[in-house]
Amino acid sequence: MSPYLAAENLSMFGTDPWWLVVVKAVFCFAFLMVTVLFSIVWERKVVAWMQRRIGPNRNGPWGMLQSLADGVKLMLKEDLVVKRADKVVYVLAPIVAAIPAFMAIAVIPFGPAGNEISIFGHRTAMQLTDLPIAVLYILAVASVGIYGIVLAGWSSGSTYPLLGGLRSCAQMISYEIAMGVAFASVFLYSGSMSTSAIVEQQHDRWYILLLPFSFILYIVTMVGETNRAPFDMPESEGDLVGGFNTEYSSIKFAMFMLAEYVNMVTVSAVATTLFLGGWRAPWPISTFWEGANHGWWPLLWFVIKVQLLLFFFIWLRGTLPRVRYDQLMKLGWKVLIPASVAWLMLVATVRVLRNENVDFVDIALYVGAAVLTVLVLSFVADMFRERAKAAEKPVAQPVGFDPMAGGFPVPPLPGQELPPVPRRRPRRERELIVSGGSDTERDGSLDGKEASDG
Repeated sequence: MSPYLAAENLSMFGTDPWWLVVVKAVFCFAFLMVTVLFSIVWERKVVAWMQRRIGPNRNGPWGMLQSLADGVKLMLKEDLVVKRADKVVYVLAPIVAAIPAFMAIAVIPFGPAGNEISIFGHRTAMQLTDLPIAVLYILAVASVGIYGIVLAGWSSGSTYPLLGGLRSCAQMISYEIAMGVAFASVFLYSGSMSTSAIVEQQHDRWYILLLPFSFILYIVTMVGETNRAPFDMPESEGDLVGGFNTEYSSIKFAMFMLAEYVNMVTVSAVATTLFLGGWRAPWPISTFWEGANHGWWPLLWFVIKVQLLLFFFIWLRGTLPRVRYDQLMKLGWKVLIPASVAWLMLVATVRVLRNENVDFVDIALYVGAAVLTVLVLSFVADMFRERAKAAEKPVAQPVGFDPMAGGFPVPPLPGQELPPVPRRRPRRERELIVSGGSDTERDGSLDGKEASDG
């Protein structure tokens, strides 16, 4: 590899006959649809297993046709259109959300870029097409899908869908910034934005080992980008009643659900391509089997990696509770974006030093010293800041207030204190109150009366 730019050989793309392009496009569409149908059943089964439930078990053997039955049910349901909705945008919004989800798979390599396979006697690559800026194409297509959700919330003419659309817009834009910076680290290390070239650069070591922090950043941002738990703010049923798709039913609601699961498959495929070696066989297999990365076998390794990432989505949903919206935005703007920019600067520095033929041990020492210096300075600054705050902070006197002044109870503001609540005295401090006169049998008065009578 050149020290500055990876050589991109994309001459094998764009030479297929039209019928082969159609076959590849149909395969990509079928791959997404079958994976979505399987993922829905798998998610319900896995979450049921985590919660010690049975899960779907009615439609098909072991409930494996449950997602297909759900799709048929949604298609046969009555299609309602809200009276106050902007009907044109209301109908187009699910289409705008679903179509971009399918487009990103066009540049994902399922196998080597060479003519590895034969389809009806024609040798071709296991990829629909590739571009010198294929990853930027993926980011652009993912950004278009946001419009479908925002327009769905706005065109419904209702408050809750509008809130869900605005939440989704802010969330997806925030997390796309950190996602793009995580991609930039891969560009710097591989010297290319082509998906097939990035996979080729991982022939000896996957980027999850070279760029572990970029992988973690991308994993967090892809969960936020797909609106999945614990970042499913736009669809939080507890406070938004479904979010942007509240006023949708029948096939239009199914298209939103389809877009969400297709996006899950797409971001998992992108993570596999950029960080997990793409279609390459795992390390133990590739060491003793030369044919593992040739023929149709790369498709198997690619599918296994994608399914493992989909299982990670399901695992998160069954494990973590939903975060608050302010916590979500704080994580995106105050943690992920600064951390991704700092990591990008570090990766760029390492690449420059490697291009200058600096020894790897010296680079590690420089990087370790820089990180240690930043941590020490941050610790010292936080220590002095806390001392200054403690010295300047006046002792706040609690301000009493009447919570029933307005006729109904209100909570206290910061600095105010509720009046003390009267408490019952302990039992041992209370006086004995006897009803119906004195108990002569217990207080000894009966014995005295008998003595006087005698």
